[in-house]
Amino acid sequence: MHIDLAGEPGDPRIPNEDYASVALPASGAGGALVVLDGVTPPPDGGGCVHGVPWFTARLGGALLELSVSRRDMTLREALTSAIERTAEAHCGTCDLSHPRTPQATVVAARWDETAVEHLVLSDSVLVVEERDGRVTAVADDRLTRLPPPVPALRAAVATLPEGSAERAARVAEYAGAVEALRNTEGGFFTAAAGPQVAERALTGGFTRAQVRSLTALTDGATRWVEVFREGGWDGLPALLRTEGAAGLLSRVRAAEAADPDGRAFPRGKRHDDATVVHADFGAAAGAPAAAPGGGTERPPG
Repeated sequence: MHIDLAGEPGDPRIPNEDYASVALPASGAGGALVVLDGVTPPPDGGGCVHGVPWFTARLGGALLELSVSRRDMTLREALTSAIERTAEAHCGTCDLSHPRTPQATVVAARWDETAVEHLVLSDSVLVVEERDGRVTAVADDRLTRLPPPVPALRAAVATLPEGSAERAARVAEYAGAVEALRNTEGGFFTAAAGPQVAERALTGGFTRAQVRSLTALTDGATRWVEVFREGGWDGLPALLRTEGAAGLLSRVRAAEAADPDGRAFPRGKRHDDATVVHADFGAAAGAPAAAPGGGTERPPG
C-alpha cells in the first residue's frame, strides 16, 4: 500500500484548520484514514477558547483511534463517540451551545482483508477508484440543495462590484442565511458538539477486492474539479499517481493565482486550506473475487 498526504493552509500566516491522519496497524491487513475541514469561526471565536485547529486535531485523532481499535463499532458509532470525547475535553471551559462552536466536515474510511467502509459528512469528498476503472465521488450534497432563496443570494453577490458597500451587505445577508441552516432540518450538517449529527452522515462500503484507491479531499482541494473544472473525478486517481498529492495542490494554487479576484471562477475565499490523502492499494486485489456493484447511501434528511 502507498499513502500520499499533502496539506497547505490557505494563508500561511493563519493556522491550517484542516486535519488529516492515516493509521496502518502492525497486522498489515487493515487501516483507516480521517480527513476533517474545520469551519472558520466567527470573530468572537464561537465561544471556544481553544480554536478550530485544536478541535479538528482532537476530533480527528479520536475518530482515527476508534476506527482502528474498535472494529466492533460502525463508523457512525465511532464518530458519535469521538464527538462526545471532544465535547467532554472542553465543556468546562467553552460554550458548546454557541451556534458556531468549533465544527468540521468529516471523511473517514476503514478497510481490512475483505471490506472497505466509508463515512462522509458535509462538503469534503471521498473518491473511490475501483479496479475495473469505475470512479465514485462519495459526496454529501446537502449544501448544494439549500432552499432556492439562498443560492439566489449567492448569485446576487457575484453581480455586485468588488469592495462595494452593497456587495458587503449582500455577502453578510447570504452568510446569515447559510448559518441559519447549519445543523437544522432542511439544511446541512457538520460535526460540532452534538453527537447525534453522526446519524446524518453518508455511509457505505465496497469489497476490498473492488477498490484500487481511496482519495479524501477537503473542499480547498476539490476546487480542481468543482470550481476550476480542470478535470473530473474520473481522472483524479491517475493524476495523483503521476503528480502526487502535492502536485494536485500546486495545480489548485496556480488556478487560484490566475483568477485572484474570483471573477472567472467565483468562490468564497481566494485561497482555502487544502488537504489530500491518497491511499493506493496497489495492483494486487485484496480478496479472491469482487462482488458486483459498489455501495453508497444518500445522506439522511
